[in-house]
Amino acid sequence: MEYTFTLKYQLAEHESDPDALVERLGEAGCDDALVGIGQPGRMALEFTREAKSAQAAVRSALADVKRAVPLAKLVEAAPDFVGLTDVAELVGVSRQAMRKVMLSHAATFPAPVHEGSASIWHLAEVLGWLEEKGGYAFERKMLETARAALEVNLTKEIHRLPVAAVRELKLLIA
Repeated sequence: MEYTFTLKYQLAEHESDPDALVERLGEAGCDDALVGIGQPGRMALEFTREAKSAQAAVRSALADVKRAVPLAKLVEAAPDFVGLTDVAELVGVSRQAMRKVMLSHAATFPAPVHEGSASIWHLAEVLGWLEEKGGYAFERKMLETARAALEVNLTKEIHRLPVAAVRELKLLIA
């Protein structure tokens, strides 16, 4: 099956030649990605990768990028962080309709990752909830890809913390 996702990176200071980067990425197996290097020091790769699962597609892409650009630091895997407008577009309803669904199911609708004037959710959590609720059309592989991206982003963040802190916090928030 074919999966579409994006990996965003921060580049090392000496990685400033876009042509050399694209060539190395292609040689490492990233020939199925569109490479964007618009912002200095950043790189985004939009993959359309064939694999047996979304998780396998994302992991193989991560490995290929690591081989090509070993000092690049992953910033984000997408699709993951979304607003209500993003979710509404994916499932074919208006933002107002999605907001109404969220408010009318406040007790069970997934909690946002960030709550504020522009709240942000994990796409996998919202799509999983919508799938359980039924009546919303979206491709199953979108949910699989969002779950793979969520797994990568959470793992990346956990690795920023000391192991002891992770153990202690796990007990407190579970």
